[in-house]
Amino acid sequence: MISVVVPVHNEERTVALLFEEIEAALEPLGTPWETIFVDDGSTDGSFAALTRLHARRDTVRVVRLRRNFGKAAALMAGFAQADGDVVVTIDADLQDDPAEIPRLLAKLEEGFDLVSGWKARRRDPWSRRILSRLFNWATSRVSGIRLHDLNSGLKAYRAEVARGVRIYGELHRFLPVLAHYRGYRIAELPVNHRPREHGRSRYGLERLLRGFLDLLTVSFIGRYRHRPLHLFGGLGLLLGAAGFAVLVYLTVLKATGAAIGHRPLLTLGVLLIVVGMQFFSLGLLSEMVTSHHEERAGERERAELHVEEILS
Repeated sequence: MISVVVPVHNEERTVALLFEEIEAALEPLGTPWETIFVDDGSTDGSFAALTRLHARRDTVRVVRLRRNFGKAAALMAGFAQADGDVVVTIDADLQDDPAEIPRLLAKLEEGFDLVSGWKARRRDPWSRRILSRLFNWATSRVSGIRLHDLNSGLKAYRAEVARGVRIYGELHRFLPVLAHYRGYRIAELPVNHRPREHGRSRYGLERLLRGFLDLLTVSFIGRYRHRPLHLFGGLGLLLGAAGFAVLVYLTVLKATGAAIGHRPLLTLGVLLIVVGMQFFSLGLLSEMVTSHHEERAGERERAELHVEEILS
């Protein structure tokens, strides 16, 4: 079973056309499939169009959210309803080409857990292309996963990946990063990208800035979620060591008869040690909270989350 999840927000004119293209791409495969449209609080006639489509096709399911919660919430709602062994996501604006889905599925069968589409020849305005390249470059450097297009809406997942990675806010941009941190194998495939003919893009500078803040969140979750003391304790030790060095230097000056009472360096040294102790204490408290959470989750359950295969 193949489940295609399509988040929809004010795409009344495209949903029927998109479904026809998905149908043309998947029918020749001879594999059971379904399409799950998630109406993310559309204010136009998108839900009415989806209702008509659902009435005509047995392979169409529609999920309607109470209001516009964002793409991450729409994807999570679609993942929860998907029955497929493989889940494909695609945007509803017709810029992603459904004819590329069989190629993604074939790449998935090579042993990967997530295959992300790469819009190698992006058909967007130059301003959006520049912002996208900047975002992808920064994300690749910080996360350590080398992908050209992390934010592509066209992706194929094994079901355990789609259901095992939890996203909220705007963390849908970092699904490959979150999957990579959990040990899944990630691949990228160049795909066809088409000019936008309906509606307008909601990607801009504001979303880029929010994306960089989300990148810090994802990096912290991936690297330090189970060892917060390594981050906060490391910063605390670094600041404390710098403050201690400053105070040792001032102590030597004092021993030689120099006055240090009015030196700003004295205040800086004390401040560095105090802030360092605060960071270190924050790390210890975070470790206690993490340890308590892990104990409640149970050792066996936690181990099963990371086991890929058992030969018995």
